[in-house]
Amino acid sequence: MPEVMINTRPARVLVTKIGLDGHDRGSRVVAAALRDAGMEVVYTGPWQSIPDVVKLATEEDVDVIGISSLATDHLLVPKLMRALQEADMAHVGVVVGGIVPDDEEAMLREAGVDRVFHPGSKLDEIVEFVRRRAGEAQQHPERL
Repeated sequence: MPEVMINTRPARVLVTKIGLDGHDRGSRVVAAALRDAGMEVVYTGPWQSIPDVVKLATEEDVDVIGISSLATDHLLVPKLMRALQEADMAHVGVVVGGIVPDDEEAMLREAGVDRVFHPGSKLDEIVEFVRRRAGEAQQHPERL
């Protein structure tokens, strides 16, 4: 049986905001919690375009992308999911945090988003989910 290489590098996470929403306090708090948990975090701040997020995710070889939305910018996430697919980055996990109505959460899940974290989500819950999802991305056949 062939030996499987185990990737032991820290999880790499891109925390960003797409669209025009400039409220980034929550994303900065989550980015700090992920860093404190030992993950490598690339933080972009607000106003990123989908092509720029895909390019940065590819260049930084990230395992998970975290999108923050306090307005309606989460409605752009299905376009991001398609762009990741087109860039052969479908193995990268995507989580969304912020204010997302229930019916729109279902739409995000159908588009391929792994999880939506609402206001009041516990930081340790976010950290553990991202850590687990990053491990899955690292073990994806494209990565081994």
